[in-house]
Amino acid sequence: MFSLMLDDREAKLVQSRKRPGRYELSVDGIPQSVVSMTDPTALDYAYIRHIARAIDAAAEPSAPLFTVHLGAGALTLARYVEATRTGSPQLVVEFEPALYEAVIAALPLAATADLRVIFGDARTIADAELPHESRPSVPASPSPVPGAATVGRTAVDTEWVDARFTVVDLWDAAVIRHRVASQEFYRRVAARSAADGVVAVNLLDGHPFEYSRRQTATLNSIFAHIAVVLDAEPDDDEGPLGNVVIFASDEPLDVVATPDLLGTPRPHMLHDGDLTTWIADARIMTDADGTDSPDPDDPLWD
Repeated sequence: MFSLMLDDREAKLVQSRKRPGRYELSVDGIPQSVVSMTDPTALDYAYIRHIARAIDAAAEPSAPLFTVHLGAGALTLARYVEATRTGSPQLVVEFEPALYEAVIAALPLAATADLRVIFGDARTIADAELPHESRPSVPASPSPVPGAATVGRTAVDTEWVDARFTVVDLWDAAVIRHRVASQEFYRRVAARSAADGVVAVNLLDGHPFEYSRRQTATLNSIFAHIAVVLDAEPDDDEGPLGNVVIFASDEPLDVVATPDLLGTPRPHMLHDGDLTTWIADARIMTDADGTDSPDPDDPLWD
């Protein structure tokens, strides 16, 4: 479909030879997104299914849900929201305009999509002034998505405000930079969420989950309710590197109240006392002492 250079990294979108209508986006050879253009609700990766199930539970079926996506990829979850909650207002924050526009040109959104995009650095945009604040800010200009319907659709505020569900998926190829994983950053995400809003953070980690435990401690310092979902056995010291999803909210989480939401086989879920034990003495990440996420090429994971 396309090959695009982003500075010194190559982004590629290819169609599956065995599954027509399915496309994979990769950066530097690392898979970022899989999209089904024939059925946007068909999700390949377990972690993205966990997030999708939480989105399903965040409002009544088919009801509008203002969803914010930090990091666009090939818009797998945005397409899912549009397919299951047609016309829901959605906002995307994306650092790479050229990649985004190439994806949209190759894989257009549904004509009913009410989705806007802000191009820029997620931390800079998160730090910008909210309507009720009066402090220095860095303006960010939203741009309509090519091909998305805007006339007659519910407008998405040009500000990122009162998000009902926020997906934090901010990868720089295979690494999450510490400036979008700190307590200061997540405080801004919380400030931009609705009172009952849910935040889902996608990580990649393995035993002893030092990075994920620090991220969990960080979110736990901001939100009243936290749950960690992972498909790997949390106590397996020979287990593989895998996705870890942290759900956070100031209201009780549906994935905790109704764990069957996550389907079968049911992933491991940590909350309440088990979560406190798992976090143990992990330090909160701040701008001053944060670290980037583990490099999957590190020999530690071999």
